Amino acid sequence: MTILALETSCDETAVAIVREGNSGSGSDLLASEVASQIAAHEKYGGIVPEIASRNHLVYAPGLLNRAAGLAKINLSEMDAFAATSGPGLASSLMIGASIAKGLAIGFSKPYLAVNHLEGHLLSPFFGNVKKENQIRPNISLIVSGGHTLLVQVQALDEYTIIGRTVDDAAGEAFDKVAKLLGLGYPGGPEIESHARGGDSHRFDLPRSMPESENFSFSGLKTAVRYLLPKIVERFCEPRKHSGLTQAPYKLDGQVLADLCASFQQAIIDVLVCKTIAAAKKYRFDLVTVSGGVSCNQELRKQLGEACTREGFEFKSAEPWLCTDNAAMIAFTALLRLQAGFQSDVTEEIDPNLALAE
Repeated sequence: MTILALETSCDETAVAIVREGNSGSGSDLLASEVASQIAAHEKYGGIVPEIASRNHLVYAPGLLNRAAGLAKINLSEMDAFAATSGPGLASSLMIGASIAKGLAIGFSKPYLAVNHLEGHLLSPFFGNVKKENQIRPNISLIVSGGHTLLVQVQALDEYTIIGRTVDDAAGEAFDKVAKLLGLGYPGGPEIESHARGGDSHRFDLPRSMPESENFSFSGLKTAVRYLLPKIVERFCEPRKHSGLTQAPYKLDGQVLADLCASFQQAIIDVLVCKTIAAAKKYRFDLVTVSGGVSCNQELRKQLGEACTREGFEFKSAEPWLCTDNAAMIAFTALLRLQAGFQSDVTEEIDPNLALAE
């Protein structure tokens, strides 16, 4: 069984082909192609939906041909086609879903609409799931630019959200603080890079909602905003001119490293603490993490160490599976098709699609 999937939920155009392993054992990745749009959006400090959707139309045909060529398979030989149906930008989702539906109709094959968050949720198990032993129960932390979720996973399609952000997602907070500091986009890798060698205890920043299973990072971002003038007064010179695309302060050297490290550690502390607490409360022995922010090496390290201390098994998605990609969508579609799920080609995209109630 071979599935081709498209992922166009935001600004990455991606195509992947996954094949079921022999006797239903695991799955093989035949091709995974991604066209990044970071350069196109970087000067705006964020995603511009019109530019993203236009570029999806430009990149998708070439990626389809390249993926099929790498997999050495014709599109007509696919057993099913899949695409991300939400959540995401409506104009972007429409491109991938329309292409996948058209291919499914044209070749008279099944179509599967896949939840982007379910793709992240299952990515730690990529390639290692057998039919008779689908997805192991676990507490999952999904942490990305637009989402921060704690999820109870019992099995495929059996999910319960136990914690979510009430304002900014962790990745969003990284982007906003990076912009405050005059760093590049996306903010997560920029802050992580500057945090190396920094003192994570130098600046006292808040850890919000410690007793709740939900998350809040807006207050942390605001704390950095109010701290900056005090840091500048002591260590730096304010910029004479500040525009919409220019941070009002320019930090560098050890001060910048220490502030980035302190901010990053505040986010990590919250994510690790709440994830471990959930695993204890709901009595799961496996903890997983996925999503773009989980590429952060310090988060992986500290969450893994916390799991070891508490006696939990820890699984993280491979870094290349954490950012937006079609491999996780194809893998999820394969599992769902094996379990008897299919979608109607009339099914609409949903920019606000929920993973679970």
